[in-house]
Amino acid sequence: MDTKYKILDSARALFNEHGYWNVTIRMIAIELEISPGNLNYHFKKKEEILEALYFSMVTEFDERVEKLRKTEITFEKINRDISTSMKSMLHYKFIWTDLYRLTKHNSKMHIHFSNAYNKRIDGYQFLFYLLQQKKLMNRDIEKREQTLIAERMIQCSDTWIYYTQIYSSKNTELAIADNCKNILMILHPYLTESGKSFLKLSLQYT
Repeated sequence: MDTKYKILDSARALFNEHGYWNVTIRMIAIELEISPGNLNYHFKKKEEILEALYFSMVTEFDERVEKLRKTEITFEKINRDISTSMKSMLHYKFIWTDLYRLTKHNSKMHIHFSNAYNKRIDGYQFLFYLLQQKKLMNRDIEKREQTLIAERMIQCSDTWIYYTQIYSSKNTELAIADNCKNILMILHPYLTESGKSFLKLSLQYT
């Protein structure tokens, strides 16, 4: 493992434990048992570490979305992908629990996240199209309503860690499973009868 990767890995762990704002370059250097000067050779300031971690996370998400686009869509696969995404979010928990302040603080992250939001809306609408093609989702949903459905699913996805920490005492696996169901059940009123049956079966409802 090279020094740059070690720095990012240690910084991510410290940010997750203490929060981005409470961690200093010196703390990261001490954790790695290197000098602050050695760390500064790779990252001049803490904000560069933040950006590197954010865009590393983004790359992981983009690669997974691209793979999902190339596979046959089923509710089981959608459920697994949401679950995988949530586990990845936990890997970068400090970002998702403080997203507003971090994107307000860092212009590169703010611009990227704003643009990515629109792409995520498009991605969900493409998913709806595929479900409609398979006669699992009703075809007569207006475009604006489809956008609102996508927005609700994104909002639920983006805030699940924050919500779970405040309101739930469930362990991580149960919290992920429950939130996957919550997100997918947003689709339920818009599915065909066949779609509703397949969704309930995929979520192991009785």
